[in-house]
Amino acid sequence: QGYLVESGGGLVQAGGSLRLSCSASGSIFSINAMGWYRQAPGKQRELVATIASGGTTNYADSVKGRFTISRDNAKNTVYLQMNSLKPEDTAVYYCNAHLDTVIASKNYWGRGTRVTVSA
Repeated sequence: QGYLVESGGGLVQAGGSLRLSCSASGSIFSINAMGWYRQAPGKQRELVATIASGGTTNYADSVKGRFTISRDNAKNTVYLQMNSLKPEDTAVYYCNAHLDTVIASKNYWGRGTRVTVSA
């Protein structure tokens, strides 16, 4: 099931900004923690930031002070504001959310959105 859909990726120069969005839709009873992960070419997927249903956030050290995660519970959407982007931020960014759906209560992944930062 495609419960999560990301948008907002693209090509940006170093020092620029992008805002990613991830919307959850479908037969969802509730949304718990949401987050963003990324996978660069040849590397493992890594955590970027998470946000609990109550708003508590957690960031990877590499993005602290540059990225901000937020969520709009009324819209079932999580955002990732990325500022001061660096070439090493280039990756496919994946949305993750723990959803209570008609099928199960578990973590779901989006298909990803590509972010490319040029030097």
